[in-house]
Amino acid sequence: METRDDVHEPVMLGRVVELLSPALTSPGAVYVDCTLGLGGHARAVLEAAPSARLIGIDRDPDALAVARERLGPLAERATLVKAVYDELPEVLADLGVGGVHAVLADLGLSSLQIDREERGFAYRVDAPLDMRMSRGEGRSAADLLNSASQVELVRILRHYGEERFAERIVAAVVEEREIRPFKSSGRLVEVISNAIPVAARHSPGHPAKRTFQALRIAVNDELAALERFLPAATTALTLGGRLVVLSYHSLEDRPVKRHLAALAADGAPRDMPVVPEHLKPRFKLLTRGAERPPEQEIRSNPRAASARLRAAARIKEA
Repeated sequence: METRDDVHEPVMLGRVVELLSPALTSPGAVYVDCTLGLGGHARAVLEAAPSARLIGIDRDPDALAVARERLGPLAERATLVKAVYDELPEVLADLGVGGVHAVLADLGLSSLQIDREERGFAYRVDAPLDMRMSRGEGRSAADLLNSASQVELVRILRHYGEERFAERIVAAVVEEREIRPFKSSGRLVEVISNAIPVAARHSPGHPAKRTFQALRIAVNDELAALERFLPAATTALTLGGRLVVLSYHSLEDRPVKRHLAALAADGAPRDMPVVPEHLKPRFKLLTRGAERPPEQEIRSNPRAASARLRAAARIKEA
């Protein structure tokens, strides 16, 4: 089992702590890490906010076990729950918690999922084609690839992977699965590489990256969960409460940007000279656009390169 020294530094750690800790100064303030992963962000926030307590949510029981160990003595201030992050309202209700003071969602894969080859997330190694964030629950990427219709697979690759060669890749996949069902990531990578034009194989980025992203999103229902999570998280925040979201591609960042912008805008017509109290914004943005990691962090942790951070604070009761 991983210890603190065995895992990568959490993405934009200092900035996350800087944004969340001002909301966690009162005794018993509640911080919810909705994608706990290996607990790196959670540990740093609890260290910076000694009066706060943590509700840590993750769908992966392996991650919860590692996070509990990494928290060490700080686990006395933590309640860890196996759930998907869009189940936030149910988790809070089960724990008898009303409003919370800080919420973090880091939408990236944890190093536990990436580095354990048997999880099937990585396209650079040959492994079982799984990709389920919650092991053994629901259909795997292999199940999806072997059973979905050609039309459905094209839609998944186009919508979730923005893959311009979706039709060529899917046609090759359908042909190959008739010969032998897909079980390993290595075979899928080979089929993808052979399906796309030669010039595209040598362009920047791995040729299988977009397809693997699309399958992972589809297997874990990630975008639908995000759309459910955002209103749940902002509704749960008390006055002065803060939300931080780390996303890693435009499909994630767009709904975050849209939701926070709507909350930070007033509801008055443009020609109204004075905005009535009930139409004033409920939130203020804490970031100007999407913040990116500093170059130094990207050099030390290349996985941070695509990160985009957005944050907002509640300034008005619902």
